[in-house]
Amino acid sequence: MAARVFGAIDIGASGGRVMAGVVHPSSGRTQLHTLHRFANGATMQGGHLRWNLTGLFAEVMTGLTALAAQFPEVESIGIDTWAVDYGLLDADGRLLAEPISYRDSRTDSVIERVHDRVTQDELYAVNGLQYLPFNTLYQLEAEKRSPLWDKTAHVVLLPDLLAYWLTGQLRTEATNASTTGLLDVSTGDWSAALLELLDLPPQLLPEIDQPGEVRGRLLPRVSRATGLADRVVVTTVGSHDTASAVVAVPATSRRFGYVSSGTWSLAGLELDKPVLTAESQQANFTNEGGVDGRVRYLRNVGGLWLLQESLRTWADEGTSHDLASLLTEAETLPSGGPTIDVDDPELIPPGRMPQRIAAAVTHKGGTPPTGPAATVRCILDSLAAAYASTLGRASELAHGIDVIHIVGGGSQNALLCQLTADLSGTPVTGGPVEATALGNVLVQARTHGAAPDSLEELRAALRETQEVRVFVPS
Repeated sequence: MAARVFGAIDIGASGGRVMAGVVHPSSGRTQLHTLHRFANGATMQGGHLRWNLTGLFAEVMTGLTALAAQFPEVESIGIDTWAVDYGLLDADGRLLAEPISYRDSRTDSVIERVHDRVTQDELYAVNGLQYLPFNTLYQLEAEKRSPLWDKTAHVVLLPDLLAYWLTGQLRTEATNASTTGLLDVSTGDWSAALLELLDLPPQLLPEIDQPGEVRGRLLPRVSRATGLADRVVVTTVGSHDTASAVVAVPATSRRFGYVSSGTWSLAGLELDKPVLTAESQQANFTNEGGVDGRVRYLRNVGGLWLLQESLRTWADEGTSHDLASLLTEAETLPSGGPTIDVDDPELIPPGRMPQRIAAAVTHKGGTPPTGPAATVRCILDSLAAAYASTLGRASELAHGIDVIHIVGGGSQNALLCQLTADLSGTPVTGGPVEATALGNVLVQARTHGAAPDSLEELRAALRETQEVRVFVPS
């Protein structure tokens, strides 16, 4: 059986890429080819921290041009990005301004206003989401005070906005919609009650579709600009990148925990139904949508942002460091060193991360790390502790786990994986690194008849064809 080709647009908060996924239906093997990589990052514009989505789309078009040149037989394209952020469109479908980043501080002054109308208890009963100050519903409360609000006809999540520019079709994919705080976790649709309480007109939010639906064919101008055939379609995938990553967890049973480890870490379980108990809310667990109606029961915890921003700070200070060398040196340091709360809101904004980490350690009464390697070890010890405690609590609230799967960029960090195994007392499987792109491609392939129907069958194929490493608790 001939190989089939699907394109993946995968954009995270620190970078993006356009990839080709070559699926071999007879063997179940999927090969990924990176065609174009590009940087991403928010910058201050007009008093707010904004993404350059227009620039990102130009990079996407460059990547799609490479896709057309190297894989003209490509059938479909899927898009995933980070969650919660959005663009504002006017009645003519024009972007009113570059989207504001979730790391912007504009929600600080509006959270109490939201909770005056609907309490956190009431919110959790409907949306099942952990409290995070940058959830979309808080951003929209701040947005209502901007001069653009009266001109806004559509609020469009970022992967759906990219899909709109490619196809002209305006919809909202379900897994990303579930991160906004405006979705009813029990019905899977926008919550009319929350929209009314928050004074958000329902017509602002496009209708919801599910992963695995064809969003539409490429616009003629996109086909002409990239060289892609006019038969190529955009297929909806788990457009929240974590939803795509969880598809590619190479699990052998349902009793697994996962950590999608990247700029953020998302640690949790895959369930059939949400957990909306008071204990779950107090533990700050979220019930986000997954592919095939599964629930991603998880917590956002700090991620490799702490490491990325530390490296950037050192470089800005004129002392660039090789990460591999730092990790090797960090591994030689003794256990039991200082740790921090990786969920500390003070660590969310950019800037001077090593100094903020040192201050956080001092605030806890500890001795701050001295030097880059000690700072790296502090970060990894702290992340591993957060992974272990988060998954341990999830097990208490839902069901036990036999293995932890770390996927994404963090799965390459052997020290992080081993520390997680040691602290959790649970075997850890590291990989695949490209879980998000694999999940993106496999959902497309399944839609177009080139991959098995169930998640379990998809995962079985991944176990046979993807390299993973096993870390046993020491």
